[in-house]
Amino acid sequence: MSIEQSVAPRAVIVVSSHVARGSVGNRAAVFALETLGHPVWAVPTVVLPWHPGHGRATRIVPPTEQFAALMADLERAPWLGEVTAVLSGYLGEPGQVAAVASLVKAVKARNEKALYVCDPVIGDKGGLYVAEALAQGMRDQLLPLADIATPNRYELEWLTDTKLDDMRATMAAALAAPPPTMLVTSAPAMMASGTGNLLVTQTQALLAEHRTVDRPPNGLGDLSAAVFLARLLAGQPMAKALQSTTAAVYEILARTSKRGGDELQLETDAQSLSHPMAQVELRTLIHPSRSRKAGAEPRV
Repeated sequence: MSIEQSVAPRAVIVVSSHVARGSVGNRAAVFALETLGHPVWAVPTVVLPWHPGHGRATRIVPPTEQFAALMADLERAPWLGEVTAVLSGYLGEPGQVAAVASLVKAVKARNEKALYVCDPVIGDKGGLYVAEALAQGMRDQLLPLADIATPNRYELEWLTDTKLDDMRATMAAALAAPPPTMLVTSAPAMMASGTGNLLVTQTQALLAEHRTVDRPPNGLGDLSAAVFLARLLAGQPMAKALQSTTAAVYEILARTSKRGGDELQLETDAQSLSHPMAQVELRTLIHPSRSRKAGAEPRV
């Protein structure tokens, strides 16, 4: 029996940033995926002592050639058949885009059922916080390869060059973007003082929403992408995966905020990843392809 035949494909390759302190990037995604039962191959795109939002810090980005060589090693690893998904997040510089794309293609060539989730970490409501060349690379090279993308609303605005002031515009932009499934975080909510996660596929439009938490720690997008991927790999249908992902992330956020934490406290709230108790509102929206006028009704 070969190495690949002896192991069921359930490993996930996560390509994102690494911080010494905190729960963002790989620190959030790897913890969540491993807690939910997936071995992880973790690839750091940049190494930082903490999230830049806490203040200026040393930034170590691997040279482009060395990063590409490491990724090429993974492509020809004898264990590549273990891999069931790739999740990419924050990239350190534009040269990393091609290496990520090549790895995704290699994984899919080995396992045609493998998923690629692209979390295009490029900006927020303040605008881009990466080089424009890097953002363009993600848009032009990675999104077309993705089965699922998980931008926040402001990233989707930039990626589609569309102002997203309301639910109708956000749904239309998500449907028009290359990946067949889009999970848009920080989406417009229908409840007062709320925020939402909007899931748009070719046939469904779903909104999971909860109340807004003031001054949230960083890492919510990284965590959401990883948990949603784990839910799908566990066989959950889209609606359930969206609701349980939103509940888990909101529960961890609310508990961290109540304690006054400046970072998500995943190690303390690990149980919330598997069995969240938080209540979130799940709505089925009228899909843009079925109506010119957006509307919504509560999911029964």
